[in-house]
Amino acid sequence: MTRGARIAIRVVPVLLVIGFLGVLWAGLGHNPSLVPSPLIGKPAPALTLPRLGHPARRVTRSYFLGHVTLLNVWASWCVSCVYEHPALLWLKHKGVRILGVDYKDRRAAALAYLRKNGDPYREVAFDRRGLTTINWGVYGTPETFVLGPHAIIRYKYVGPLSPRIARRVIYPLVQRLDAEGRAS
Repeated sequence: MTRGARIAIRVVPVLLVIGFLGVLWAGLGHNPSLVPSPLIGKPAPALTLPRLGHPARRVTRSYFLGHVTLLNVWASWCVSCVYEHPALLWLKHKGVRILGVDYKDRRAAALAYLRKNGDPYREVAFDRRGLTTINWGVYGTPETFVLGPHAIIRYKYVGPLSPRIARRVIYPLVQRLDAEGRAS
């Protein structure tokens, strides 16, 4: 084996490890909750779902018109949804209009969850198979959207809302959008 081949056998693996560690290091600065959404700034996708508590009634896209609304995709089986639940209850207490979308769940389990933990939602839509939320770019729970009064998506958060995110990001955004809506 030539001297150059022996050096390459030693150097190439070291360079690969350094490159891999560099990629991992760069990823540490990325917040996975701030997934860019192509829907930001665009009208809310179609939404026609039965209500969780009243299956004969429907929640439609018109629900968003005229109001700043938080749309929260959740499920009774979702451990992270339990973590974010106090933040949603706090937002409800502050007067934020929240539409829950129960995702790939059983109706009875979802209703029991809300009875046990408190209901932060003004209304809950039931997306049993998760087909409607696909149009929203939802791929898991929880995911939260903030919509302006003209049903334009203004913000998306992937993962559980912490009390800090609710206080420092979501609530100020809702207040600002409310003020903009009243001014227009």
